[in-house]
Amino acid sequence: MKTILLTGFTPFGGESMNPSYECLKNIEDNILGYRIIKKEIETSFLNSHQQLLSYLDQYKPDAVILVGQAGGAKAIRIERIAINIQDASIEDNLGNMPIDHPIIESAPTAYFSSLPIRKIVDNLMDAGIPTVLSYCAGTFVCNHLLFNLLHYISQKEIHIPVGFIHVPYVFSQVTDKPDMYATDLDSLTKAIQIIIKTVIKESL
Repeated sequence: MKTILLTGFTPFGGESMNPSYECLKNIEDNILGYRIIKKEIETSFLNSHQQLLSYLDQYKPDAVILVGQAGGAKAIRIERIAINIQDASIEDNLGNMPIDHPIIESAPTAYFSSLPIRKIVDNLMDAGIPTVLSYCAGTFVCNHLLFNLLHYISQKEIHIPVGFIHVPYVFSQVTDKPDMYATDLDSLTKAIQIIIKTVIKESL
């Protein structure tokens, strides 16, 4: 059966939850004839990409949509690019904090998402969901994971749509951060479902 792989991350940085995975839990298991696989990825530089590549080998998906948390963001961010640098400002969940270090020494400087990013932005905005096109996925584990995946499929000549979505905090995360933007989990779930349908209709 045709398959789309969705991933979110474990909580990190002292947070008790991570909306990037929580918002995937209520995604339908079948959308427009595609089986939807939802997996949680460890927030670590060492293990995240190996975990993801094992799922790629196991499920052989027709598309991969990675989701991560962007605390402080005021909209869903559709990431356009992954850059070949690790430059953490906090430790990951294994205590690692690489500074100014390439992700893969011999790899290109950057890779671009192959999702239909502008159509995704348009469809989310049409649904009343604040959304922006982003040109920086950061230099933490989110960018690390996207870069590793794009490098892998480039090297293996696997031609599937791949990309990254950053989501804001949800309300339960900002009870002690009164000035921080947040949204509700149901809105994030709705957004991811719209993204999945857009990818299917535009790229598959």
